[in-house]
Amino acid sequence: MSFTEILDRTDISRLVETIAGTSTSQVEAVLGKAEVNFSDFLALLSPAGENYLEEMAEQAQAITLRRFGRVILLYAPLYLSNVCSNSCVYCGFNVTRDVPRITLDIDEILSEAAHLKKWGFGHVLLVSGEAPKVLPVARLREIIQALSLDFPSLSLEIYPLSGPAYAQMAEAGADGLTLYQETYDRQVYASVHPRGKKRDFNWRLEAVERAGDVGFRRIGIGSLLGLNDWRWEGIALALHADYLMKRYWQTQITISFPRLRNIPGDFQPAYPVNDTSLVQLMLALRLFLNDAGFVISTREPASLRDHLIPLCVTQMSAGSRTEPGGYRHPVQEGAQFVVEDQRWPEEVAAAILKSGYEPVWKDWDYVMHEGSEHADHHKRDVQGSV
Repeated sequence: MSFTEILDRTDISRLVETIAGTSTSQVEAVLGKAEVNFSDFLALLSPAGENYLEEMAEQAQAITLRRFGRVILLYAPLYLSNVCSNSCVYCGFNVTRDVPRITLDIDEILSEAAHLKKWGFGHVLLVSGEAPKVLPVARLREIIQALSLDFPSLSLEIYPLSGPAYAQMAEAGADGLTLYQETYDRQVYASVHPRGKKRDFNWRLEAVERAGDVGFRRIGIGSLLGLNDWRWEGIALALHADYLMKRYWQTQITISFPRLRNIPGDFQPAYPVNDTSLVQLMLALRLFLNDAGFVISTREPASLRDHLIPLCVTQMSAGSRTEPGGYRHPVQEGAQFVVEDQRWPEEVAAAILKSGYEPVWKDWDYVMHEGSEHADHHKRDVQGSV
């Protein structure tokens, strides 16, 4: 059974209504349990759960330390193109926006990559708009092959591909896929994606399964927080991550928490998410999904990112530029979103060290790092595959 079927069979709106009546005693009962199931997660996500963030944080920190150790994996995005055929109302790449459209050639990509390598990054996320004619599968394969010589871990955040195309990406050297559904609510999804291939809800939702089926080692999902009620999206995220972790148990499943902030144009999110709600969502998910990686990007301000380091985060971007060619020639015009945390990578690494954690710059270090159950699991996984 695909996750699409599970999502369509689940009345998430009813669950949101139900948890509105959760009592403080129910939340306290969950916090006293050794293991948290899905029903328990709903109680932690409830309005009543907001009163127990300190207790949740204490448990989330202990779980994260036990599973991942005192390490934070650092990565950087490398934008290949901002050409896009979609009209996502919230995105700087929207086809209707009058911004310079840039697609890097292979030499420009290698030049951008050289900056990331100089800073120490070993884990790079390749990002593009949805424009298969500009970046066809054959060209993506060429790019991955060229970059894999210098970077031990390459992940993709591009338009959804077919299963055979994902197999080509894996063969070329890509080991990870990040693909946000943006919102799991079909009606909201249709309203914010008025035209373009991205309108196909199921094709996008099932892409991570196509990648999982061909052996991608890391799969990242997320909702774009602000498009819909955050508790509704949190429930869908929990269901999706739980499904993927059980079906692809040898794959590292990660969850990202991008919030709509400082949006290009005149679009305003219908459901703004404040810091307290974001933290509650992350803590509740950590208590339910002990082994999921949690990613926080430079969309968030430095102060919040630093605060989250000792709680439940396992991966952070640093020094990010969200426009093609931005590492060589930084400009804001043509960027996908505004970067809030503008610290240099070494400054982010210093903040991680100050929090008592170790920044790791390449995925192999992260996988092989001693002192965490999660690392030991993946150490066996890696050794069994070579």
